[in-house]
Amino acid sequence: MSEHILELGARRARRGAGVKPYLGLLRMSTRRILTYRLNSLILWIGGATFLAGSLAVWHALLSEGAIGGYDWHQMKAYLLVGWATASIGSAYGDWWMASRIFEGHVATDLTKPLDYQWARFSEHMGGLATEFIAIAVAATAIVAFTGDLIVPGPAQALLFAVSFLLVAPLKFTIAYITTMACFWTQNFMGVSWAKDAIVTLFSGALIPLALLPAWLAGPASVLPFASITATPAALYLGQATGWEALRLLAVQAAWVLVLWWGARLIWRRALRALTVHGG
Repeated sequence: MSEHILELGARRARRGAGVKPYLGLLRMSTRRILTYRLNSLILWIGGATFLAGSLAVWHALLSEGAIGGYDWHQMKAYLLVGWATASIGSAYGDWWMASRIFEGHVATDLTKPLDYQWARFSEHMGGLATEFIAIAVAATAIVAFTGDLIVPGPAQALLFAVSFLLVAPLKFTIAYITTMACFWTQNFMGVSWAKDAIVTLFSGALIPLALLPAWLAGPASVLPFASITATPAALYLGQATGWEALRLLAVQAAWVLVLWWGARLIWRRALRALTVHGG
């Protein structure tokens, strides 16, 4: 049954449905998030509490001088960038995709004349509007309560903007690949926790990669997770300029492409494990 569904979904996807249906999914996802405003509010309160706690801890640690090349002003900007990159895609999350697989609704999704991965990406991006607002509020609060914030020059700001936009598809592909584990497991919680822990540590969101032990910082710098936080932060702070900045952007874009097409290969294999009503 799963192979038949795969063939049907692939055939309909090849017909091409245009961009309009995917934009419709994005709008529906945004409306869903806005409908459950209390859930979103609790999520952002939790995130704001984490950011405030991180700022307080690092302010105390850096009160006597710089650590690992970061002074208080640099670390403050780094923490904001790290929180911002962590916020992208968090409003929608990967649990929605996981629940549709567990409940068998994925079979219904496959009968629609849409590319499944692009459809899920459109839904995943539905929270961008609220996420950008939350990031702007966080930046304003940091300036209001802690003083000025490092502002990059025009060239660095442009590089940072490109890098920050690449974070969205990069985080989606990681979440999408992780979610496909649901085809083989009966519980997503452990998988999700493991994914969050690995991404938080190896992206530099917990602490800058430069502060990790050398045996850990080296491998972390070449993994795709570094492109989520470490790369945008380095561009924002001017730690990478010129050709080095372009190299980091190229690596970031390359990881997006590798993971995107890798996810498509995994998806084809995952469908063979799909079971709907015993079929």
